[in-house]
Amino acid sequence: MAFQLPFKFSGTASDAVNAAAAVGKRPSKMMDYDQPLVWVTLLLMLFGMVMVYSASIALPDSPKFRYLEDRNEYFLYRQMMYIGVSIVAAWITFKVPVAVWQKWAPMMFIATLVMLALVLIPGVGVSVNGARRWLSLKVMNLQPSEIMKIAVVLYAADFTVRKQEYMHKLTKGFLPMMVAIGLVGGLLLMEPDLGAFGVIVCIAMGILFLGGINIVWFGGIGALLVIIFTSIIALSPFRRARMFAYLDPWEEGNALDKAYQLTHSLIAFGRGEFFGVGLGSSVEKLHYLPEAHTDFIMAVIGEELGLAGVLVVVAMFYWLVKRAFDIGRQAIALDQVFAGLAAKGIGIWIGVQTFINMGVNLGLLPTKGLTLPLMSFGGSGVLFNCVGLAILLRIDYENRVRMRGGRT
Repeated sequence: MAFQLPFKFSGTASDAVNAAAAVGKRPSKMMDYDQPLVWVTLLLMLFGMVMVYSASIALPDSPKFRYLEDRNEYFLYRQMMYIGVSIVAAWITFKVPVAVWQKWAPMMFIATLVMLALVLIPGVGVSVNGARRWLSLKVMNLQPSEIMKIAVVLYAADFTVRKQEYMHKLTKGFLPMMVAIGLVGGLLLMEPDLGAFGVIVCIAMGILFLGGINIVWFGGIGALLVIIFTSIIALSPFRRARMFAYLDPWEEGNALDKAYQLTHSLIAFGRGEFFGVGLGSSVEKLHYLPEAHTDFIMAVIGEELGLAGVLVVVAMFYWLVKRAFDIGRQAIALDQVFAGLAAKGIGIWIGVQTFINMGVNLGLLPTKGLTLPLMSFGGSGVLFNCVGLAILLRIDYENRVRMRGGRT
């Protein structure tokens, strides 16, 4: 059967060759970068900025924030600045090839480990509400634990690629990573920051699991981690009291003390019902719900925008995490194992932190000081969320270049 061109052609043989070449050079309809990923990220940040303004507008009336006087827009302007800086940082990060991140992953991990140690030095680290987690940069406080989340993603992905042949052995495959995460955990627990430690452990374990670690060792270490976290809670009077309060938040003593945030968060969700009381009309943010603009911003969303608003936020985060895993799967299919594991690690990071924050707000998990990615007030959180997602965008970009037959 004779081959037929998918179009009508009349002319010389030379014209036929030129026409065929033109068809071959037709521009691909594939986008140069993942535009939906960019737009979802921007929408979450802008939505978060609106909710930060709503949740913080009454804070200057509180004695704790008396220094703000009548500057009701203080947190709005700060969040706008953080978002602006984060977008610039993300753009710069996107320009860095994935191979460079892989090359410098071990050094980045060590440098961040040093920064975690620096916050514990009196006069160097900044203490807020009894926790020493920040380094002062004058214009903003830098939280090294946020950098460590990216560092662990890159380091664990690089470690898995380098040690692929030893992943079924305890001493060469798992023990070095366990020691590294143990060092991170020790420093974070001294701050203290159990929430960040939990997220980092989930990132490292998730990447090792995806990288093919021996399932027996994985299960055993998982059980050991449960015992370690249980012991940390049991041996700390403050954490133990918070756990008991979580189990019975409406008991009068708990509701007025350790479960105060939780009970008011639940009241906020209850008031919101299906469609909320209206944007800006929250009552709980009026000095009833502590940290409404940071850790408990989801409760304000639930009160003002109801179940509908909460489901929109959940759907956007679900799409973001799913997209990260899709990009990672595509990278591995193109034999870019480091890039694939890093992409999935970023998905694990965003997914786990979002789940913990929402779980705390809804009373599904004990109260922990973890922010909602991209949405809660804070410079370090938004900045390094954007940097992590820029790396994800770069991985997707390189996937697209390779699928077109090009080189990165």
